[in-house]
Amino acid sequence: MGTRRFFSLFTLHSSLFISLLLGCSAHPNDNRERLEFWALGSEGEIVQNLIPEFERRNPGIHVVVQQIPWSAAHEKLLTAFVGESTPDMAHMGNTWVPEFAAINALDDLGTFAASSTVVKQGDYFPGIWATNIVGTTLYGVPWYVDTRVVFYRSDVLAAVGFPHGPRTWAEWREAMARIHQRGLCRWAILIPTNEWDPLTMLALSAHSTLLTPDGTRGAFSQPQFADAFNFYVSLFRDGFAPSVSNSQIANLYQQFSQGEFAMYITGPWNVGEFRRRLPPEMQDKWATMPLPAHDVSEQTGISMAGGGSFVVFRASKHKAAARKLIEFLSEPAQQVRFYQLTGDLPARRTAWLSPVLANDSRFPAFRIQLEHVEPLPRVPEWEQIATAIFDRGEAAARGQVTPAVALRQLDARADELLEKRRWMLNRAGGGTPPRTAALRQTP
Repeated sequence: MGTRRFFSLFTLHSSLFISLLLGCSAHPNDNRERLEFWALGSEGEIVQNLIPEFERRNPGIHVVVQQIPWSAAHEKLLTAFVGESTPDMAHMGNTWVPEFAAINALDDLGTFAASSTVVKQGDYFPGIWATNIVGTTLYGVPWYVDTRVVFYRSDVLAAVGFPHGPRTWAEWREAMARIHQRGLCRWAILIPTNEWDPLTMLALSAHSTLLTPDGTRGAFSQPQFADAFNFYVSLFRDGFAPSVSNSQIANLYQQFSQGEFAMYITGPWNVGEFRRRLPPEMQDKWATMPLPAHDVSEQTGISMAGGGSFVVFRASKHKAAARKLIEFLSEPAQQVRFYQLTGDLPARRTAWLSPVLANDSRFPAFRIQLEHVEPLPRVPEWEQIATAIFDRGEAAARGQVTPAVALRQLDARADELLEKRRWMLNRAGGGTPPRTAALRQTP
């Protein structure tokens, strides 16, 4: 037994040693510059289909793509920064850019973008481009874009006099009232109470700044946000929307086709899902439209500017190679190919001229909406503030607090979360340190 165990261990250790030798000696004559690129989610897998063409054009560069799940990406990027082991470049959600800029992790891309013959600011949607600017510095280049529009039952809306959907809040309420009165659907609209996005988009459409201009306090009790908040709460109070969270929705697509609700605010990924999951007889009975405008003086409402961006880390020793890859993946032709592979919408306006997008009846609403998007507040604390938005919105929608009380509570919570930011901005003037737990937050 002892001899057999000895030889088993010897064989195992020998195999591991040989594997290590083989791993270390892989591509021994590869003298190409090694560019490390971290890409998140399914995009990290799919982008590898585009890399061979980049390497063919740039034979001196070898791109190593590491795919990271979205669920682990934020912590992994922060850990890499603290451990001084960041990649050369990464793809990240553009709402993360302010946080990583605040800890001085990202390289300034302003000069690069201004001199590039490929990355042309004027060809990007302004609201999307703005998400990558913190202060006056550009830290990211948009890769793909994301926003929300209204998916609706075109047969139901046509029956109440709005075949192309309502254009203003007043028309929107009228359409919902008619659907409710005539019993054409159980609910006029589905707005899950545990999502902050719909309420935030209503606020943007009402021209709320969400926070004060310096980003140090909440602006939720101000008239613009209060107007949107009251509109939101009224949809539940008047019986147009059910007070349910998204976990209480059994089958979104089946319920939509069966007339449980006539409208739903969602993003581009659901175009494909609606096509796959709705029955054939429903395929000519749904459509998309931009968010309705606050009043008749405006073309559309304002949606959120989302998506993914390229960033280069300050510690990278291969910044020139990283910028070449950004330029390659930013070419309109590559953007169209990436859309075909992923369904992610292109960040470049010229890419939208491709027939695969221009001839699709469900995407003009997104194209229009992308001209009317705004970035969320560019403060690291935003995600925590967003959680407070849906929490107080849900409480008011369920009648647990009045809208006025909910708005005061929301301002108080935002002010608490932003206390460290106020202290940091006042530090040069001898401000006192914050007393709350906000001081201990990771920026």
